[in-house]
Parts: sequence; structure tokens; C-alpha cells
Amino acid sequence: MVEIRLSGPGKNALGVALMADLTRQIQAAAGQPLLVTGEGDAFSAGLNLAEVLAADTEAMLGFLHALEGLLRALYLHDGPTAAAVNGHAIAGGCLVAMCCDVRVATDHPRARIGLNEVALGLRFPPALLRLVQARISPAHLDEVVLGGALHDPAGALRLGFVDELSGDPVARARERLGALAAHPREAYAATKRDLRSYEPTAAEERRFVDEVLPVWTSAAIKDRIRGFLTRR
Repeated sequence: MVEIRLSGPGKNALGVALMADLTRQIQAAAGQPLLVTGEGDAFSAGLNLAEVLAADTEAMLGFLHALEGLLRALYLHDGPTAAAVNGHAIAGGCLVAMCCDVRVATDHPRARIGLNEVALGLRFPPALLRLVQARISPAHLDEVVLGGALHDPAGALRLGFVDELSGDPVARARERLGALAAHPREAYAATKRDLRSYEPTAAEERRFVDEVLPVWTSAAIKDRIRGFLTRR
């Protein structure tokens, strides 16, 4: 079992360097069971908004491709994966947890879990939206995506962000991961590949560049992010 820990400033916010390092760690695990958790009292509070704020179009393209690369590596990892969501898992941090085969969250009522991209005025890149559609039940998809809210652990469990709650999510995630790792390795990997599709089509990639990327770099979004950072 390999443990990967999200660790960085701003409650483990996902910047380009951290995302690249996490991707390297996942690839280096080479199909071994992975436990993913966060440093301190948070899983990840989301994307590094200071980097988003500073990015021009070229840098923003690289940033979002780094995020997609991280999520792809984790979602398609051959071996079993478990997220121990030990605190806040917001936006990009929530997506990292959602990529794991099993997700165990803290039962602490102050933790917040969810996808607040729409509330910030952002659009999902097509591949990321496809991931959300694959992981969230159609019955809850509009509430999760269009609602743009952050939820306490009980709400996150109801909506399908996580599979169960625990007072010790790391220990419980290890138990769940051990059970999955007991399956024949080749059968698990092959079946997982059969279940999952991630790569965007050429048309989706064009739409991302033409429609989504300009939103992320617009003056309106930068103003909104500045306001959010000031309030926080």
C-alpha cells in the first residue's frame, strides 16, 4: 500500500507544482494500492486561486491540463484507490477524492465537501464534467453541479461525494483499501479499465479551448476571485 498525502499551503491548495508532484507519485506507484489523504486538518481546499488569478491564457491552459493529468492518473490507476477525506474537500480537492474507488470522509460536522465552481462563475472543462457525471447519480447531478454548494459530511454522503463517514477516516479507508487489494490484481485492473472512460473527444477539446478557457481567464472571473480571497 502506498500513501499519498496532499500537502501544501492554503489547506493543501492544488497548484501546478503540487499537482505535478502528485501525478508523479501516482505513476511511480505502478498499480499498487493507493491511499490518498490530506496533511493536517484538510484534504484539499481546492485549486490554488492565487495561481489562477495570476495566470494568462497560456499559463491557465497549462494549469488546467495539470489538473486533468492528475485526475486522469488517479481515476485510471490500475490498482485500488481509497480517499481518506480528513477535512475540507472543495472544488478541485473534491474532484481528487471523487477519482478514488472508495471515499471515506470525516464525520466532523464542520468539514465542507462539494463543487462550488458554478458559484464562482467557472465552467467545468469537458473531461472534468464527464468525471462528475460518472461519479454522481443523475438524481443528484443538478443539485451537485448547478447548486454549487458546499456540504457537511452528512450532506456529502447523501449526494454521493463519499461512500461512508468515520471518526477515523484514514484507518477506515485503509480497511476498505485492503479489502479491494485482496482481489486478483490483473482482473481488478482490467475491469476498472472497462468501466472508465476519461479522454475528451476532439470536439470537446475544441470547445474547451474556445468556450471554457476564456471564462477562466476573463476579467470578471479574476474580479470574483479577488473578492473571494479578500472575504476569506
